[in-house]
Amino acid sequence: MKKLMSILSMVLFMATISVAQAVMTIEKVELDYGTIEQGSEPLREFKFKNTGTEPLIIKNAKGSCGCTVPEPPKEPIMPGQSNKISVRYDTNRPGPFTKTITVTTNEAVDTRILTIKGDVKAKPVQPDGVPAQKSNVLTPKE
Repeated sequence: MKKLMSILSMVLFMATISVAQAVMTIEKVELDYGTIEQGSEPLREFKFKNTGTEPLIIKNAKGSCGCTVPEPPKEPIMPGQSNKISVRYDTNRPGPFTKTITVTTNEAVDTRILTIKGDVKAKPVQPDGVPAQKSNVLTPKE
């Protein structure tokens, strides 16, 4: 009886690990914008690969606030394929930030948390209270 139970347990264990599934292997789960100037490029990308045996489907991607907007791929990612989730952060908000993106997939662990962080430095203010603008006009050297 013990042998039968042992064999049955082993067969069930083997069946469990051989179930086909999608697996999202992410290059980095945290992206650091570093210290950037107000109004800088807002776009960053989380790169990933489906290392599973079934198509990976991203059901939803949601930022922790309205200032963080993720753009996941809409089509299934086939086994072995790579793709990216683009994220835009509102870089017109000065100060340090740490925001999250919750990604829901068809994986066994269906929710992933991605993080962006950085520090937006405010543009210098001119005496009239207006933020200084970069000029594209070249002045001759004297």
